[in-house]
Amino acid sequence: MSQFTDICRINVKGGNGGAGCMSFRREAFVPKGGPDGGDGGHGGNVVIQADAQLSSLIDYRFKHHFRAEDGTHGKGARKDGANGADLVLKVPMGTVIRELDASTMEPAYEIADLTHDGERVVVAPGGTGGLGNPHFVTSTRRAPAFAQKGEPSLEHWIELEMKLMADAALVGFPSVGKSSLIARMSAARPKIADYPFTTLVPNLGMVRAGEYSYVVADVPGLIEGAAEGKGLGHQFLRHVERTALILHVVDITGSYEGRDPLEDYRIINDELRRYASELADRPQIVVANKCDASGVSDRVQALKMAALADGHEFFAVSALTGAGLQTLMLACGERVSKLRLELAEQQTDEPAFDEEKWERARKQREKRFHVELEEPGAWRVVGTNLERMVVQTDWENEEAVIYLQHRMARMGVDDALAKAGCRNGDEVRILGYAFNFEGLEADDEEFDEDELLDSDLIEPEAAEEEVE
Repeated sequence: MSQFTDICRINVKGGNGGAGCMSFRREAFVPKGGPDGGDGGHGGNVVIQADAQLSSLIDYRFKHHFRAEDGTHGKGARKDGANGADLVLKVPMGTVIRELDASTMEPAYEIADLTHDGERVVVAPGGTGGLGNPHFVTSTRRAPAFAQKGEPSLEHWIELEMKLMADAALVGFPSVGKSSLIARMSAARPKIADYPFTTLVPNLGMVRAGEYSYVVADVPGLIEGAAEGKGLGHQFLRHVERTALILHVVDITGSYEGRDPLEDYRIINDELRRYASELADRPQIVVANKCDASGVSDRVQALKMAALADGHEFFAVSALTGAGLQTLMLACGERVSKLRLELAEQQTDEPAFDEEKWERARKQREKRFHVELEEPGAWRVVGTNLERMVVQTDWENEEAVIYLQHRMARMGVDDALAKAGCRNGDEVRILGYAFNFEGLEADDEEFDEDELLDSDLIEPEAAEEEVE
């Protein structure tokens, strides 16, 4: 029996960037060769891509750590390092990807919802390759004796949650006959038995009736309190969210427990409403099952009146004998067809997931930084781009450190520290590094705005963005 996995957590890490090379041209008859260090290669990205051929997240049940390939280091003679290969992880359509908070391991925000075949998103960008020393040549710095280190990529945990992509979902109490119905309606062959919770994983079946074809999901039985997570409520209810049509199955006999079918109908609808309010407004067809039993005509009529009063279609069927099933299947197919047309009219030409929009949002987040007081006289600055600059700096090289200080001043770090109350001589901490605060003045002879803008490292447009 194939295993079904609908939610899992994995650790992803892009490849590290290769280091830039500090090198000078050394050839016969060229006594003063200029800098010729190559750039480091960028690390590979970890990419998640939707694949229509997959039906579960089973590939991530036992393996949880994934890392892309590192970039290689630059060399002399302007030889750049090779970029690392991307690592593409394939998931079923309908997979939601969330960032997990590192401290609580709870979902922090949604990264993407991949609902179409081929949609993809970068979940762990590779580290940027370090720049070789030719990039730091300016009118006043003709022979820079430093290069950038490669950027280590970030490692983090994400959550993958698969929500079934079905047209209709069979919902109801345990043992109302949902598995028997899907077996009758389609080629699906779920496990069927006369005890509760026989179905522990959702089953999908392709139904063909007349000119219609559609996918039906058999969602495991719900119980009262499912919206609060009782039983396996949350795990099952999430699969109803994507379906266009709900087939609400009620055991008209009351099952072996002798339940009231009308009360069962109301309880399940209440659970759907409490889990997600929009589910209460989802198109619904009420199906009274086991109508071949004797003495149930009054119950069938009572349930029919309640369903019609709520604005739902009603069908009385028997999964055992097949009575009424063909009519139900045709009505369901017609309803699904109309819902598909309505959905198509609502959709625009834009893809369901805009990778470029996500990338822009990620880069905007990375530009931000904030200052916080850790203890009297000691401040910490936190920010992705800022931390990237720090780890790419060779702290043993005085030129490289001065260059970092200039860039930080242009990003507004000095101003932010001063505004927060930082004074000259206070300790400033970034990652594992610490230095004393000495705000650069505008007339500081070490700080040359034109010099920085002339550098190949920062394009003028990028410089304007950073100043903002």
